[in-house]
Amino acid sequence: MDKQTQTLTEIKWLSAVENVSKILVTDRELETTLQLALDYLINKLEAADVGIVWIYDPSTDRLIAQGTSGFDFNTLRQFRLNVSEEMIGRVFQTGKNEFCPTGEAMSSTEATTEKIFGTKIPGLNFPSAVACMPLSTDRVKYGVLTFLNLGRRTRFTQRDILFLQVIANLLTLAMGKAVFRKDLKVKEILGSEDHYKAELISTLAHEMRTPLTSIKGYSTALLMEEAAFKPETQREFLEIIDRECDVLEDLISDFLESSTIDAGTIKIDLQPVRLPRLAVKAADEVGRRFPKHSLLVNFSDDLPLVDADPERILQVLRQLLDNAAKYSPKGGLIVLQGRIIKDKAVISVADEGVGIAPEDLNHLFDKFFRAKSNSGTQIIGTGLGLPISRAIVEAHGGRIWAESQLGWGSTLYFSLPLKRPSQDLLD
Repeated sequence: MDKQTQTLTEIKWLSAVENVSKILVTDRELETTLQLALDYLINKLEAADVGIVWIYDPSTDRLIAQGTSGFDFNTLRQFRLNVSEEMIGRVFQTGKNEFCPTGEAMSSTEATTEKIFGTKIPGLNFPSAVACMPLSTDRVKYGVLTFLNLGRRTRFTQRDILFLQVIANLLTLAMGKAVFRKDLKVKEILGSEDHYKAELISTLAHEMRTPLTSIKGYSTALLMEEAAFKPETQREFLEIIDRECDVLEDLISDFLESSTIDAGTIKIDLQPVRLPRLAVKAADEVGRRFPKHSLLVNFSDDLPLVDADPERILQVLRQLLDNAAKYSPKGGLIVLQGRIIKDKAVISVADEGVGIAPEDLNHLFDKFFRAKSNSGTQIIGTGLGLPISRAIVEAHGGRIWAESQLGWGSTLYFSLPLKRPSQDLLD
């Protein structure tokens, strides 16, 4: 190779390194980044027809294809390569490159890919040249980069080997960056969840203290021998105790429900249900707890039976009505409506309260989240009721959402599919 040709080749490789670097420094997912880099390299490398990135999976102690160019990825992803076998295992374990110019140099048998990967891979049985580079640092082994020449008798030159080593180093850096970002994201999520849990414990302690104080106070008063209360006063005290016990029961129920949902064991017992009946029942129960509010139930006359779990849907209705009452602390009208929209029953609960800010509206159904009112005060609650409602509605095949404007109240909706097998039988 003359000096001019050598210089042009070096310029070509430097340009290729620069372009691969530009691909790897983007914020794309690692799999996408590797795929783009391999596609570019296969177009630039005259001696390579196929490029494969094998990633080490510690859970199986195997190498798994993460990206490929020049070969069907769906075929490769079926294979799990042993990290202690043949060429790819040696490269992974030792951290040293291996190159073979021809299939004959690897094996005298036809199944030459067995000497590379430890197994036959249809379509890659007869490579004319192979290059394997480790994707590793002194501390971490990420995987192996492999290039194959399938048909031509072209060999990997010494300059190719140097270039591919630089590329392998770049890919290793990209993988380290991806792992770091993933770990950082996990820490942020865990930190955020810990923050919410700390707030939840604080709120829970406050909410439990309030009913417990009432229960303790009124029960102590009733037990005082020196005090003689009239029957109606005694009944009033007992009603307060009963109501505060319901509050405690709801708090405990929320935690149990949340644990059930987290474990993925939520159960739905579908049966034909008349939604207006459940709506009236929920409105009566919530109305007794919030006497300052007026509750109106308005359901379409043509609303058919819906296959649903009556106890679960009643739970959702209670929660939405309770939420509406909390976000309208001065009282006012709460409207519970049900109507048919296409093939769904859509139920809504609207209040005339303080409304919810747009930035809070996006997180309303997130676990542990509690929105603030427009006065800056935080609405009391565990932040579990609405996420539980979402899980119940989605388990029925429906969805739940909210609309609100600060100062003009809020409306929460959920939908349930109308047509179910039992509905067809009833029709």
